[in-house]
Amino acid sequence: MHEIAEIEQALRRAAPHRLVGVVEDALREHGGVLRVELRLADYGLRTLQLVGHVPGADLSVPIHDSPQGRAFGAQEPHVVREAGALRLHLPVTVRGDRLGVLTVELPLEADLRPLLPGLAQVCEALGHEILVAERDTDLYVLARRATRLTLAAEMQWQLLPGRSCARPEFALAAHLEPAYAIFGDNYDWSVSDGRLTLTVTNGMGEGIEAALLTNLAINALRNARRAGLPLADQAALADQAVYAQYRGEAFVSVLLLCFDLATGEVEAVDAGSPRLWRQRGQAVEPLGFEAQLPLGMFEDTVYVPERFAVRPGDRLLFGSDGVYAAVSPAGESYGDRALARALRGTRLLPPTHVPQAVLRELAVHHGGSPLEDDALVVCLDWHGTVATVAV
Repeated sequence: MHEIAEIEQALRRAAPHRLVGVVEDALREHGGVLRVELRLADYGLRTLQLVGHVPGADLSVPIHDSPQGRAFGAQEPHVVREAGALRLHLPVTVRGDRLGVLTVELPLEADLRPLLPGLAQVCEALGHEILVAERDTDLYVLARRATRLTLAAEMQWQLLPGRSCARPEFALAAHLEPAYAIFGDNYDWSVSDGRLTLTVTNGMGEGIEAALLTNLAINALRNARRAGLPLADQAALADQAVYAQYRGEAFVSVLLLCFDLATGEVEAVDAGSPRLWRQRGQAVEPLGFEAQLPLGMFEDTVYVPERFAVRPGDRLLFGSDGVYAAVSPAGESYGDRALARALRGTRLLPPTHVPQAVLRELAVHHGGSPLEDDALVVCLDWHGTVATVAV
């Protein structure tokens, strides 16, 4: 434990770009480690990219067909013995947000049992320090991209809170496609004071104009939320901000929800196109709300919240119009029947795997051709508190 504390302190003192080197030096000294490497998941969640690789060299490994990917997907250590060494792949995750995999190479005769608990703590500390270091270096941001981002996508990824989040009461995850060329779709969440606030957003238009519009709306919603305003007033303030800038020529569709973590009571404002499906047991049904005007369409729009409740075991799936409105070659919208089938088919998967699985089914439904709009899926599993489970 003393050695782990020393490594954590060394990480906090290290230059932002030196985190991996600090871990390697410390584990060489204290754990007999031969080599260390860190890979981060790319924006498309298809590959794990080596941190600190030589520009132009493709040293990525696939998430779905590699030992590193197995550790990333299962969120458990994975051991491989090859080439005269033992390679231990460990997930690097912060509060449910899967960042990547740390690979530790050891002699073949090494006993892993006493090392695993300490190495798990090192991975957690490394993940936290990466998030802090990203304020001061591009190293880890660059490692996440398998190809160049469009400017609109660059803006959107910088705006997002993460790809997943886990608390005792819930677990949620989201994914956007095309990951390197998104423009209007977005999601945001915040957990504080016994509440989870979740927004799913779709700014009209394409490219940089859509990204700018969504950026304004998200920051207006955050500003209102951080001022302590109730949900309906958050929507009204963001509505005013968008209208003041665009005078009704552009607007933002958004679904806003506020979950009471203690009771499962949910307050919702439906201001546009994002939609919600609930899976309770094997039953999948869309949850419809009273449609209200998108943000920025008219001046001084008044928003009225609605309420419903979630139970432990419920799974909620949120989709943008690029998901449910995508049509098959036969003309059937994905949201008509195929989305419900995809949701039932992914029931046993954790939330972190569901958005990608649903989007893969969407690609098949669409006939394999490129989607006409960007597509966003958010999955939320509600666990509830000990008190709500007892009820």
